[in-house]
Amino acid sequence: MKERQLPGSPPLIAIPEIFFEPMHLSNLPRPQLETRKRWLPSLIWLVPLICALIGVALVARSVAEKGPVVTVTFNNAEGMEAGKTKVRYKDVEIGSVQAITLSGDLRRVIVSIQLSKEAEKFATRGTRFWVVRPRVGANGISGLGTLLSGAYIGVDIGRSAERQSAFLGLENPPIVTTGQPGRQYTLRGESLGSIDIGAPIFYHRVQVGQVVGYSLDRGGEGVTVQVFVNAPFDQYVGTNTRWWHASGVDLRLDSSGLKLNTQSLATVVVGGLAFQTPPGQGAGQPAADKSVFRLAADEADAMREPDGVPLTVVMRFDQSLRGLSVGAPVDLRGIVLGQVTDIGIEYDDTHKTFSMKVSMALYPDRLSRRSSDALPAPDSPGGHELLEHLVMEGLRGQLRTGSLLTGQLYVALDMFPKAPRASVDVHRNPIELPTVPNTLDELQVQVADIARKLNQVPFDRIGANLNGALENANRLFGHMDTEVVPQARDTLAAAQRTFSTAESTLRGAAPMQSDVQDAMQQLTRTLQSLNALADYLERNPQALLFGKKGDRP
Repeated sequence: MKERQLPGSPPLIAIPEIFFEPMHLSNLPRPQLETRKRWLPSLIWLVPLICALIGVALVARSVAEKGPVVTVTFNNAEGMEAGKTKVRYKDVEIGSVQAITLSGDLRRVIVSIQLSKEAEKFATRGTRFWVVRPRVGANGISGLGTLLSGAYIGVDIGRSAERQSAFLGLENPPIVTTGQPGRQYTLRGESLGSIDIGAPIFYHRVQVGQVVGYSLDRGGEGVTVQVFVNAPFDQYVGTNTRWWHASGVDLRLDSSGLKLNTQSLATVVVGGLAFQTPPGQGAGQPAADKSVFRLAADEADAMREPDGVPLTVVMRFDQSLRGLSVGAPVDLRGIVLGQVTDIGIEYDDTHKTFSMKVSMALYPDRLSRRSSDALPAPDSPGGHELLEHLVMEGLRGQLRTGSLLTGQLYVALDMFPKAPRASVDVHRNPIELPTVPNTLDELQVQVADIARKLNQVPFDRIGANLNGALENANRLFGHMDTEVVPQARDTLAAAQRTFSTAESTLRGAAPMQSDVQDAMQQLTRTLQSLNALADYLERNPQALLFGKKGDRP
């Protein structure tokens, strides 16, 4: 047998050839096959088996550590990135963003969040999600840490145990988070004013809370504001607490002078609210969580006593209403009884004139609180009788000037005994009260009447006549100066000489004066004789015929 060697193969070992004696195959013994028993597998299969077990363990661990998947809808995905953006609660990572997709109407984005096993409680109703970014708001600057680390999704756990997987994300971080000590209250007012979410709340000018939300009422007639007062200041909120707008600057000019009132500089910029108990009154029982209060426009309105049901009254004026506005006060000798609610104009077809109609809301309870005697209710028979009596005695409405600087008007109720008689229909709704003109308007009418009469005076003719009279007087004075005055001077000189002569004649030592005195004495004696003769003739009238008795023959 030849030895063969393949190229490149190792050398073969030479084996000597041995020749055997040929044997017949039938004579050979049948071989006995025996299967070898192997109790252990080959060690090579242990490696993949161990790897498979490790992989199953890792998968099981990964599945066990994963929590539920929730979806949150946002307006946009600014600052978020799938696989990188984290979800944090109190700066502790509890999940991550897995995918970001658009909604069916392409108006929003849907963010899929994989929560951790420990965060299963966050997949409940009431949980809130928002994107933490750098923000500047009414409550300050927040989210500055995300300038370096990037935006992340903040979360606040809900209080409900009901499971939920789809949420609507918040555009702004919530002011109050779950578990924060304090109480939340609801305020209802006519206007939102200048407040916003995060606006401060003050108690005795100390910031004790903030505004957490607001909404417009369903009927559109007012607003509802949600506020939160931090503990322990919530103990000062009672059933008798009053709330009001503390926004901006409250500037007032009254009889006491100029008053400037503001809670803080922050309220001038971002607005704010304030609450307090009326002076001299207790706060009452502590208000329960989510209690509802009235939100007043200012502190004066908040501290006013409850007014009760308003009484609608109408007044008609025959003068201009310029300066009168809705909200203007209606007072009775300094006591504000209500305010103007509407101003209009009506055409009287009977008299072919226009009348200015003013509607107002009066609160009779304000007058009752200041009266020592209880006044009857306005809608009672006694109230009707009282109103009729007051109108008969001269109760009238009148427009008056509230401020000479601004020209603002208000409606005054007062007694005018000399006003023309009038009556009131107490069963009419609304009740219409009579009015009288303003004193200033009456003065204007009188001035206009005087001006009209003055216009009728012929000042031109009077001026012409006066001018002619002055010219005549001027000529007369000239004539007197040239002619009359010299003659008068000569006459005065002659009179002076005459008076001098009479004075010398009437001197006591003058002969003429002695003769005059003797003549006067004789005249006196003659008068006495005549007087005696007259007396005798009065007693004896027959003496004129027969003479005296002693002289008869």
